[in-house]
Amino acid sequence: MSTLRDLLSAHTTLEEDQVDHLHLLAAEWQLLSDLSFADLLMWVRAQDGDRGYICVAQVRPTTGMTAYYDDQVARTIAGADAAHLSAAYTEGRIWREGDPVWFGDTPARHEAIPVRRTAEGPVIAVIARDTNLMTVRSPSRLESNYLNIADDLAQMVTDGSFPPPRLPGETTTAPRVGDGLVRLDAAGKVKYVSPNALSAYRRLGVSGHLLGEDLAAITGRLADDPFDGGDAVARINSALRGDSPPRKEIEARGATVLMRALPLRPVGSPAGALILVRDVTEVRRRDRALMTKDATIREIHHRVKNNLQTVAALLRLQARRVGAPQARAALEESVRRVASIALVHETLSQSSDEAVAFDEIVDRISSMAAEVAAAESQVRLRRVGTFGVLPSEVATPLVMILNELLQNSVEHAYGPGQSGEVVLTVTRENGELRVVVSDEGRGLPESFRIENSQRLGLQIVRTLATGELRGTIDLRPREGGGTEAELVVPLS
Repeated sequence: MSTLRDLLSAHTTLEEDQVDHLHLLAAEWQLLSDLSFADLLMWVRAQDGDRGYICVAQVRPTTGMTAYYDDQVARTIAGADAAHLSAAYTEGRIWREGDPVWFGDTPARHEAIPVRRTAEGPVIAVIARDTNLMTVRSPSRLESNYLNIADDLAQMVTDGSFPPPRLPGETTTAPRVGDGLVRLDAAGKVKYVSPNALSAYRRLGVSGHLLGEDLAAITGRLADDPFDGGDAVARINSALRGDSPPRKEIEARGATVLMRALPLRPVGSPAGALILVRDVTEVRRRDRALMTKDATIREIHHRVKNNLQTVAALLRLQARRVGAPQARAALEESVRRVASIALVHETLSQSSDEAVAFDEIVDRISSMAAEVAAAESQVRLRRVGTFGVLPSEVATPLVMILNELLQNSVEHAYGPGQSGEVVLTVTRENGELRVVVSDEGRGLPESFRIENSQRLGLQIVRTLATGELRGTIDLRPREGGGTEAELVVPLS
């Protein structure tokens, strides 16, 4: 299915700012659809004029039955079928005349709303508001208020004042009509409050009725934090003046309510404001629980890192006191292994999830390996490619394996006084991570097999690669001389 931008580009010559306005309208028009109990279809006039009108977007109401069971996007109509669209397009007014029409077995009422970007600008599209008439009955008080607000918003679409500009950081249309709705008159008094909205205010501490009350004053008194209360008052008053302030959360008596204020100014005349509210108490409670859990996990990783560094420091002290060169070397290898694991926990302690940006860790253990080799030979380490972000269950064994492979290369590939390069090449494709550590050094003995090696480091590599990572490891002569170790790890 083509996107709205694709259809507009293919069938119209609208300017970029006009296209952006239609995108913004499509992001906000669920509100109008729910208040209208009607489907909304966005129609644009075809470039050649002979093809009539093309539907470029559609939304169905969540508050009533749809008039269309099939998707209407990309449908074209012309002639008598598009008479209501042409009237709205050419006359620049909301069209409400005409008898009900039938879509299969479904009767529907047609309305057409011209869309402008500014009050003086040209009509750039037409919104068809099509209401399913199968369940027509006398509207309830709630439905009457919804429809009155919808009519105001429809006029604002024609005036170019709805939807309001999108504010930074706000990407959703929540709260929605069904969450809770309050209609204010031009003086800021409550003209209508839906049952869900009243329930939300009850949780904040309202004991009486809201009808006829000054909502800004009540909201300001309810908030636990006086600054939040003052901010809520300012935003409601801002909407009454015709602005569209950012959403605001109000906390009181352990409850949290999200509030959104929208001005109602049909034909530029102040008609009050629409306040949408949603009880988000449980959502925020879960958010706080997750934040506490994340902070606890990061603190655990931080303490594990500190403990590992302490262990490494103790091993380093022990190595300095050991006289036997072989024992000192074994302790120093253990120090490097413990330090490499500590690097993973250090990164996890600074992350908000159980995943790490692995390139930084590899670069740090490469520097550690190069420092060890500096005293005996001049070996350079270079990384080609990127590991990206890896889950902790892969990162911890992988850093141990790479530490061993890099240490082997810098210590055994080149003799004292020799210089050379160790290259770590990494690729990610087809759900696999492929890592190759290669050098141009002295190479492997002819009879070497990694599965038969008695060296502790290579035994660690093989166990971690085939066991924890469920991958494969191969250590082989490099074409052209030297050695290369290839590790393949499935990431799925």
